[in-house]
This record gives sequence, structure tokens and C-alpha cells, in this order.
Amino acid sequence: MRATTWARRALYALAISICIPALAIADHSPRSVAACTSFDQTEKDDAKVEFTIHNTCSIPLDCAVSWRVVCAPDSKKRRAAHPNAAKFALIQGAADTAQASAAICGDDGWTIDSVQWSCQPNKD
Repeated sequence: MRATTWARRALYALAISICIPALAIADHSPRSVAACTSFDQTEKDDAKVEFTIHNTCSIPLDCAVSWRVVCAPDSKKRRAAHPNAAKFALIQGAADTAQASAAICGDDGWTIDSVQWSCQPNKD
């Protein structure tokens, strides 16, 4: 019986010595960029929308936002799409903005659609 108890304790010790370092490594794994960035969209006036990306990551990021202004979206003849984009580098704790303007549409109605944003670690 003593050999069985000793063997069981040795097996538990071995299991713990394998699991504890694995848990320690998991605790210090890097966060994804998605976990430390955020995106806001705010109407500034009747014809402008402001897009803001915030970086709370501990590394600098290269970010981009793109959108499309569609003039006269309900018209078959006057409908016109104007894609646009902005890129910027964000240091730790910084935020930057891009502005979408419907001024290009004049007096026509408009929509802003196809808004997409992304960030990736700065390669420099």
C-alpha cells in the first residue's frame, strides 16, 4: 500500500509540474489588437460623420478606415458613389479621426455606407 501512495503522489507532482508552467505561459500571452482598439462614429453636422480609432495597446499601430459616400442613393440616373479612405499611425494611448463629408453631393440626398476599419502592429 505504501508504494501505491508514493506512486500516486509522484504522479500528482508530475502533473502539477507540467500544468503550472503551461498556465503561467497562458497568463502572459499577448492580447490581440482587437482587444485593445476601439472605433467610434459620430455625426458632426448635417453633412459630416467623424470616424475615430482609439489605441489602448502597448504597441504602436497602423490603422485604416474606409467608407463610401453615395449621392442620390434613390435615383437611377444621378446616383454616384464616392469611395474614400484614411490611414494613420497610432502610438500607445492615442486616437485619430477621419471625416466623411457629403458636401460632394451638393443638394442631393446622401448616405455613407461600407464603413470598414482595421489596425495592425506597426512594423517599424
